Amino acid sequence: MLKIYNTLSNKIEEFKPLEDNKVKMYVCGPTVYDNAHLGHARCYITWDVLYRYLKFLNYDVTYCRNVTDVDDKILKKADTQGVEPSVITDKYYKSFINSMNNLNTLKPDIEPRATKTIAEMISMIKKLEKEGYAYSIDGDVYFRVAKYKKYGELSSQPIDDLLNGARVETNDKKESPLDFALWKKDELHGFSSPWGKGRPGWHIECSAMNKKHLGNTIDIHAGGADLAFPHHENERAQSECANGCIFAKYWMHNGFVTINKEKMSKSLNNFLTIDDVLKNYDTNAIRLFILTNHYRMPVEFNDVALTSAKNGAKRLINSIAGIETNETYDNSAIEEFKNAMDDDLNTSKALAVLFSLVDKIKKNVDRKKSASTLKYLGEVLGFDFSYSQKELTDDELRALVEPLYSEFNISRDISYKDIIGEIIKQRKQARDNKDWKKSDEIRDKLLEYKIQLNDTKEATTWKAL
Repeated sequence: MLKIYNTLSNKIEEFKPLEDNKVKMYVCGPTVYDNAHLGHARCYITWDVLYRYLKFLNYDVTYCRNVTDVDDKILKKADTQGVEPSVITDKYYKSFINSMNNLNTLKPDIEPRATKTIAEMISMIKKLEKEGYAYSIDGDVYFRVAKYKKYGELSSQPIDDLLNGARVETNDKKESPLDFALWKKDELHGFSSPWGKGRPGWHIECSAMNKKHLGNTIDIHAGGADLAFPHHENERAQSECANGCIFAKYWMHNGFVTINKEKMSKSLNNFLTIDDVLKNYDTNAIRLFILTNHYRMPVEFNDVALTSAKNGAKRLINSIAGIETNETYDNSAIEEFKNAMDDDLNTSKALAVLFSLVDKIKKNVDRKKSASTLKYLGEVLGFDFSYSQKELTDDELRALVEPLYSEFNISRDISYKDIIGEIIKQRKQARDNKDWKKSDEIRDKLLEYKIQLNDTKEATTWKAL
């Protein structure tokens, strides 16, 4: 039975969906104003694994991950560059999706944009205002925190402590410094509303998108630990007041990625983009680096850890190379894997099960069954086994490439270790010249010799089939 840590109760609870076998899961998505970094990789790989595991357990999962495409940072960048906000959001949304694809995360079932949910936000704010949970001043609308008696429960912070905390900004217009914006006056970039031209506050965006696509109450609300307060606290308050019922049954939060013990973030300017990291480490290495640690714990980034993960991922993925897998599995390994994952997604223990299968394969213990089980369970954790490549000895490599000298008219001055790289250069030249026919011919000819090319944004790699 799956058990997960619920931030709201501060304890591990047995997971029981609200409705039979159906699971409604919402994850706070990106604010699309810049490239995604390793902190985002940690967040979305974590919830990708949860999504995959719930499906593995045969739950009928609806996974919703929003896109925040109206925000102060977006508008500031658009104004600085002299372009419409949509130019910024479209560019960085495409960049985000490319990064997610490169990390082998599954596409959510629903991916709503904030700008497409404005009417629902206005409707929710009007309901809050009518019920006395919101008030408007000079075109701005604020949520009246004092009226929601459970405020602070999610982040385990009493209201008195929050009022005295330095993190709270005062505003003369507000009844209380804790009151937060539901709607902001904005004549330049705003939308029409009962309170004049303006745009939504960040928190109301997620509440409205949740309600529109998943309903009033969901099973799981997840995101980074930095969102617990104020974002998730405010989401919970406004949603429960507007809808008159529990907002989310389980709240889950992943830990930070740190560099030199500091949280990785754009504001600290200490972040590495996903694209930067992928230049040196493939998707499996990054995923192994992240999953070696429990999702609630912070992860310290350093090249030593990533290099170790790179070597471990290579060992994991390549162990099945050349083995024909099927649907005959090692049931005891599957049971061990489930026991680990049912323990609040203990991916470290789950990985130990995978590497025990690697050892079995190396020792020729039920080789085909062990390889099939490894691939089956590895894909639950999101590993991409298309990267698997048999480790070639020098003699095997020489035999593999020998026919290529005459086939591609390659000089014997080129080492047998460098010949495939030389052919890749020829193909790149053809692609640069937009000679797509020649490019395809080179790729297809290599396939005839059991050499497969893989094109990525950064480079072209190859593997022996």
